[in-house]
Amino acid sequence: MSQQHTASTPRTPEAPTAPRSGSGGLARYVIAAALARTADGGAVVAVVLLVTSSGGSGTLAGLLGACITAPHLLGPFVARPLDLAQDGRKVIAAACLLYATALTAAVLTYGHVPAALTGLMLAAAGTCGPLLTGGISSRLPAIVGPRLHTQRRAQGWDVATYGIGGTAGPSLVAALSGWVSPTAAALALAMGAATAAGSVLLLPFTAPSHGGDKTAILKPGATLGLIARTGHLRRTVYLTMIVALSVAALPITAVHMTKILGIESATAAVLTAAYGLGNLTGSIAVMVFPLTADPDRLMRRLALGVVAGLLTVTASPAFAVSVAAYALTGILNAFFFASTLAARTEYAPSKARSQVFIWVAALKITSGSAGTALAGSLTGVNVRLPLALGLVAVSAAVLAATVETRFARADEKRP
Repeated sequence: MSQQHTASTPRTPEAPTAPRSGSGGLARYVIAAALARTADGGAVVAVVLLVTSSGGSGTLAGLLGACITAPHLLGPFVARPLDLAQDGRKVIAAACLLYATALTAAVLTYGHVPAALTGLMLAAAGTCGPLLTGGISSRLPAIVGPRLHTQRRAQGWDVATYGIGGTAGPSLVAALSGWVSPTAAALALAMGAATAAGSVLLLPFTAPSHGGDKTAILKPGATLGLIARTGHLRRTVYLTMIVALSVAALPITAVHMTKILGIESATAAVLTAAYGLGNLTGSIAVMVFPLTADPDRLMRRLALGVVAGLLTVTASPAFAVSVAAYALTGILNAFFFASTLAARTEYAPSKARSQVFIWVAALKITSGSAGTALAGSLTGVNVRLPLALGLVAVSAAVLAATVETRFARADEKRP
């Protein structure tokens, strides 16, 4: 496919508004997204450490941690204001400020107010989480412009901010909790979210997609129906969900594989770090060598790449091979994630783009949580069973997507 393809081709119904700020807009975007996602990525660790370090039970720590993660599932219902807004930057900035305020209030009052009230404050923060993740991503196409090559490179940067958030957030919390306290760590995250609010307001302004006709903006249920009816978006959703469910087993499996490999359990951190570094390496590769093929085809091929990575992890006979396999899977999953961002950008209609981004993100988080829980229950039966089921599930999803695509093409050729 030529790099001159733009988001206004037939497979991209409506092109995003072209930016006027050049690379400066992308730089500001990366700063804002990294700050917001670092706060979101580290908050649950900070909450758990806050509870356990103050003598709270593991059950309470888990419940309060769930209060900040579970509301991400409400993402599609908080996304519509983003599509309705005259200036989407203000909606995201307000979400960042509310996240920072609610998290600060929760950690400063913990132990002095009923746990239920702390949970409500954390839930308020968690409800803003989708706007800090998928909501910010939905702004990127309009910032970088309609050229395919530029968008794909920018999506590599976006993948990197997710990797930074998922790595730097927990790492920052662990470090500050040891040096100062979990409360200080949580406050640092809140400060990062508040700073992200200011950074978001510095992003280039883009005209609202509704063009003044707010009645054209779909409601959450209608957006989900649109996704279900649109082959490209439907395949994006189920491939994203199945891959997320499968790779979620990797951290859990890492702990149990150390026993099989005859090494210390603490060494599992090396495996998970290898996966994280692989993910970051993959996102850098996408920046340098942007993906230029059709997103629908890319997703299927790269999902098979994740299958190859999971198969390598499953069959690893030695620790060194396992480290390399985890890194390889991280690289391939970064490529796959970039292809799903491209699919959301190019296949979602502009009047529902924010909602499509956040619907996919919410379903991905749900699948990842289910994958973690499933892996935890299956490793007791066999350490490699979650990985084996994962690679079979992804292979089946790719097969289903391939068959569906061929039927769609056959229908298009019929007179």
